[in-house]
Formats: sequence, C-alpha cells, structure tokens
Amino acid sequence: MWIGVPGIAGTIWDTPRDLADRKSTPPRLPDAVREAVERTLEATRESAQTTRTRAQDAVDEIVRGAEAGAGAVRERVRDVIDERRPATSDDLRELRAELRAIRRRLDAIEERLPASRSAPKRTAARRSGSRGQKK
Repeated sequence: MWIGVPGIAGTIWDTPRDLADRKSTPPRLPDAVREAVERTLEATRESAQTTRTRAQDAVDEIVRGAEAGAGAVRERVRDVIDERRPATSDDLRELRAELRAIRRRLDAIEERLPASRSAPKRTAARRSGSRGQKK
C-alpha cells in the first residue's frame, strides 16, 4: 500500500522505524475530554436554565403591563365614545322627563314663595313648555 509521503517508503511494511514506534493516543484521553465536555455542558445548562427563567419572568411582566395598559386604553376609548356619541331617542325621552320633574318642583317652590310686586307670575304658556314654537 502506498502512503504517499515524501521520504517514506511505499508500503506499510516499509514504514520507517521512528513512525512505527510512535505511541498511539492513550485511550484515557478521549474519555477525559468527554468528561470535561459533559461537565462544561452541565454547568452551562444550569446557567442557561436560570437565564431562561429570568427571561420568562421578564416577558410575563411585560405582558401583564401591556394587558393592564390595554384595559386602561379600552376604558378611556369607551368613555370618549360615550361622550361623543349623539343622544338617542331614549336619552332625549329621559331628559324631557327629568326636565318636567324639575319644572313641577320649581312651580311648587314658586307657589310657596310670598308674592312680590316686582316678580311677575309665570304664564300658562310658559308652564306648558312650548318649545320654540313660532307665534
């Protein structure tokens, strides 16, 4: 078999004595390297687990903050929409009923007040609530 190295004979049997006497790698060295790599990986794994836990905690905190912020924004948007939306017929009906109740209370208060010369009495047209009707 040809080795192909200059200065060395062409077959295994013709290999120079110094190469033939060279000691091979001891079998214990690969085991020692394997054990060292395993120890390093184990130490790194624990550190990576700690880092992963910290990262997960940070992400959870960010998500909680975002959810709280989103809830506050939703509430503000609802409030703004409620303030800006036009009054419905039900809203107007409630306002009219409330105004009628206030008018009745005011009329009752005015009835109990002593009559003064400077204050004219309310007219029936004003009490009936004619709303901006043309004369």
